[in-house]
Amino acid sequence: MSGVRVHRTVSLDGTQIVGRVRGLGPPLVLVHGAPHDGDVAWEGLVPLLADRFTCYLPSVRGRGLSEDSPDHSPPRLREDVTAFVESIGGPVVLVGWSAGVVWALAAAAGGAPVVAVAAYEPTIIPVMRGDDAVRRDAMYRELGEAAGAGRLADAARVFHGFVGTDRELAALDAGYYERCAPSMPALLRAGRDAAAYRGTVATDPQQLARVTVPVLLVRGEQTRLGTFYSDTVRHVADHVADPRVRPPLPGLGHWGPLLEPEPVAAELAAFADVVVG
Repeated sequence: MSGVRVHRTVSLDGTQIVGRVRGLGPPLVLVHGAPHDGDVAWEGLVPLLADRFTCYLPSVRGRGLSEDSPDHSPPRLREDVTAFVESIGGPVVLVGWSAGVVWALAAAAGGAPVVAVAAYEPTIIPVMRGDDAVRRDAMYRELGEAAGAGRLADAARVFHGFVGTDRELAALDAGYYERCAPSMPALLRAGRDAAAYRGTVATDPQQLARVTVPVLLVRGEQTRLGTFYSDTVRHVADHVADPRVRPPLPGLGHWGPLLEPEPVAAELAAFADVVVG
């Protein structure tokens, strides 16, 4: 495995998007979810992949090494991922986790040079219903209050408590929440900008139909959110051209790529080997 490098590019509006690069081999671009940057999200998974793949770990705006901007709306986050992928100079396998799946699918639908998309537990808010939606609204109020008081690590803990299983939450220590803390302001801005946005989004059926490359869909067996992630996997599979739905991974929850990365890495590597050829 080669040493750590840094890859930089500029998004469409001029915001610099940066990610570390680890490993050597066919390129994987791994897109973090809402509470993370590119380093924190993949700290468990990349060591299992970097001996076979070049792992690019971009952070969207306002997170990690990337610059910030006032606009965190869905088009801007899609442009961040698209610009990063295009700057690599060849087709890549795009990997997304949670909200990162939405940004990855948006880039693929828009024509970014992607040979395949791999998705772990896509977070598609319009699919959320009933008590889960009520709990999400309450969670964001509590998160916003903690962040507004400067308690960013507590805000991160609130977010993880909404979706994590009891076993997962017991495994996450205070140091982890401190590493997530700097991403909380961007998480809140992205959530508010997404709620205010009235344009077409990546998970609309007509947009998903534009994703013609293979899409791996993986989820954990354990969840705090009822049927939400089985519903989101089904939503994507029903509308993309070439879905590859895998059985739920036994014992894993939403934070599986971080806490129990081995089965997730095995799924990603097997899929990438097939689509890269």
